[in-house]
Amino acid sequence: MEAATGRFVVVGGGIAGVTCAEQLAMNFPSEDILLVTASPVIKAVTNFNIFPLSNWQSSSNWHSMPCIFTEDGGRYIYKKLCLCAGAKPKLICAGNPYVLGIRDTDSAQEFQKRLTKAQRILIIGNGGIALELVYEIEGCEVIWAIKDKAIGNTFFDAGAAEFLTSRLVSEKSEPRIEHKRTRYMTEGTKKEARTGAKADNVGSALGPDWHEGLTLKGTKEFSHSIHIETMCEVKKIYNQEEFRIMEKKALSFPQDHHKPVTTDKETWPVYVELTNGKIYGCDFIVSATGVTPNTDPFVLGNNFALGEDGGLKVDDQMRTSLPDVYAAGDICTAGWPPSPFWQQMRLWTQARQMGWFAAKCMAAASLGDSVDMDFSFELFAHVTRFFNYKVVLLGKYNAQGLGSEHELMLRCTRGQEYVKVVMQNGRMAGAVLIGETDLEETFENLILNQMDLSFLGEDLLDPSIDLEDYFD
Repeated sequence: MEAATGRFVVVGGGIAGVTCAEQLAMNFPSEDILLVTASPVIKAVTNFNIFPLSNWQSSSNWHSMPCIFTEDGGRYIYKKLCLCAGAKPKLICAGNPYVLGIRDTDSAQEFQKRLTKAQRILIIGNGGIALELVYEIEGCEVIWAIKDKAIGNTFFDAGAAEFLTSRLVSEKSEPRIEHKRTRYMTEGTKKEARTGAKADNVGSALGPDWHEGLTLKGTKEFSHSIHIETMCEVKKIYNQEEFRIMEKKALSFPQDHHKPVTTDKETWPVYVELTNGKIYGCDFIVSATGVTPNTDPFVLGNNFALGEDGGLKVDDQMRTSLPDVYAAGDICTAGWPPSPFWQQMRLWTQARQMGWFAAKCMAAASLGDSVDMDFSFELFAHVTRFFNYKVVLLGKYNAQGLGSEHELMLRCTRGQEYVKVVMQNGRMAGAVLIGETDLEETFENLILNQMDLSFLGEDLLDPSIDLEDYFD
């Protein structure tokens, strides 16, 4: 195959890669921007050259004519390369047919297919995907096993978790909140099924609206039926035959916490033994236990500097340790000294910001310039939706790295809103906003300008006081 040549080559069809390629195409409209992706679908329809490939593999030859090689024999020569290959899920038991990881579009559709025939599933993990799943699933018993004391440990403290749990155990009757952001969706639903080697490939990560258009309904007629097992992990997984030979006893689904749990009389395809000693049978298991940077195809034979979490280490221009090679999104680790109110989290919003900024840096470098660190890295800000509540996280929202030198202020109206601010030396350092609080813009400004708020005291969260009057 003859080598394709592009001044700019981007690897990865997720939001970081697509955003990077789109931005480069805007800056250099007469250039061919090559987007190399392992997935047959990408996050947006674009006007540049796309090469869908079965898999990719970086070349160990980064010499006078730097290029990447792909497993189908392709060769792509570049002057500037950006690696946006994302992350891969940490499966609790890789290769087990009853364990499904939900990370990309293909696995989400496979989950929907399995769920239509399921009476009970078990979800392992406490991150964003797990939080969304347990709320969206209907008509299926859900056992949710988490290693923490409370749900959503990555995002919330125990108070916010308790606020959200009340919504989780109630019937879903409230109308869905309308989205006001740009949605990235895949075009069409028919595509080639993955078989053989393709099944292990990592596709584009799911965006914040990933479950839109999926029917997440099991075989039963009820809405929510969720049981949470806290402070535990998976100890052992048994198939039906192994479980019969072991002569162990599984528990029935806990319908009422005031009644003793009985032995399950049904026979299930798979059984899970938890570290708390409890065993439950289910139709299949969802592994939602986080991700690791997808660096494997690139590090072999190449001397990349890696971050502590295994990502490709990048500087404040999104450059890796190899010349003319950049990285953005989940695959990379921020190697610059962060601002006081920003931290890296492998979230969709940060992948988009990094992809955009990497393109700006690549464009500037190709013209012999550099750019200042983008404003989006001054303040951590993430907007999402859990249990049909709008959720806004700002700054050091969980007092990350602040030690004991901070205090918390809370305002909570059950079923309506939960507001927590993190204060340090009379100044706001972070905030969690759940519900339609309309405080995000004011709090964002207060964190950034570091105004001394000591004079307000507890009035800071008094709903009868309009904070904007103080800060016009």
